[in-house]
Amino acid sequence: MTPDESQRASESTSHQRASRYEQGMAVRRRVLGEKYVDRSIEAADDFSLPMQELTTEFCWGAIWTRPGLDLRTRSILNLGMLTALNRSHELAAHIRGALNNGVTRDEIREVLLQTAVYVGVPAALESFRTAQRVLAEIEQE
Repeated sequence: MTPDESQRASESTSHQRASRYEQGMAVRRRVLGEKYVDRSIEAADDFSLPMQELTTEFCWGAIWTRPGLDLRTRSILNLGMLTALNRSHELAAHIRGALNNGVTRDEIREVLLQTAVYVGVPAALESFRTAQRVLAEIEQE
């Protein structure tokens, strides 16, 4: 590859990454809400900002924008996976996101009940506690 070809390839890759980031940010804001995303970005410092950028570009830009599943289905999957991983902080954000994507409170409850069978009652109980807290916060807003 010539230096000119290498430069063009690098510019093309940079453009693709920027586009994925922009698309990811749009989906991230739509799902999680402007306030949540703004707080996450504003709280980032020199150390953690690269993780915020990676999350936006890779998770939201490269995966959540794919056409194979709608946002509602992706939200339902995330609730189950985050319960299985016992990641209550991220689960709280994705409960809000699931509601934004049209998942009902009853469906959230059913997802969490389903996880009890396959990933264990303690993980599901923790997720129920998280869901109760988030749903109560939403009612107060």
